[in-house]
Amino acid sequence: MDFSTYDFGYSWPLTRGHFLVFLLFGAVAAVSVWRGWPRWVAALSSVLGIWGLAGALVMHYAIQINMPVTMPTERFLASGTGNVVDLGAGSGRATLMVLLSRPRTTVTGLDRYTGYYGIDDNSPDRLRANARVAGVDDRLRVQVGDMRELPFKDGEFDGALSVAAMDHLRSADIPRALTETARVLKPGGEFLFVTINSDFWVKFAFPTALHGHGYWGRKGNEEFWRERMTNAGFDVVEVGTRPAELYFLAKKRALAARAD
Repeated sequence: MDFSTYDFGYSWPLTRGHFLVFLLFGAVAAVSVWRGWPRWVAALSSVLGIWGLAGALVMHYAIQINMPVTMPTERFLASGTGNVVDLGAGSGRATLMVLLSRPRTTVTGLDRYTGYYGIDDNSPDRLRANARVAGVDDRLRVQVGDMRELPFKDGEFDGALSVAAMDHLRSADIPRALTETARVLKPGGEFLFVTINSDFWVKFAFPTALHGHGYWGRKGNEEFWRERMTNAGFDVVEVGTRPAELYFLAKKRALAARAD
């Protein structure tokens, strides 16, 4: 895979940090052997260097930080078509996931494009540029907005997704964002939600959490999100995991028929 194809703009600690650890401690280990330093220096430096190399492999081959997100379930928009909104689109990893794997969809990438969420120069232009590289920019629309107050009509979309975005909100704001998501979906519309899962991959690459929500634990995450999705008008139809990810596929409940 060509990890230099796209420019998602993730900061160097995420993209090159582990490799720098490998170079630094690998050099210390080599010098300690050459200079005859105490064996524990070489041993400790070797362990840290190996961890750095392994962490780099996790980030670039398991998590694939420089590639579009891999679709976690084939059940999301299985027809391959539909009008979709990506909530918290950022530089486009999840937007491109949908546009590339569902070739008859159109996607609106929504983001506030303010604040810092690991992306340097997070802007609509970066998202558009990545879409052009992928050859899918003709099916992309970019909208600046807040997922807690979506600038869309009721029932405007067939599908919605949020990948490592809605989980950045304060807990008190999440029900509002989910309710807004349900509002802009058609009855039966699909919602794909992906959050960080504190699995082996995450714990290995980041022994100390960068932010708290990834370390709630899988059971806590599942209960937290399932309850709030249900309260917002969704039926959860699938829950699963991929490396570093916990995902939910939910459908907006159809409106109950009115009795005469």
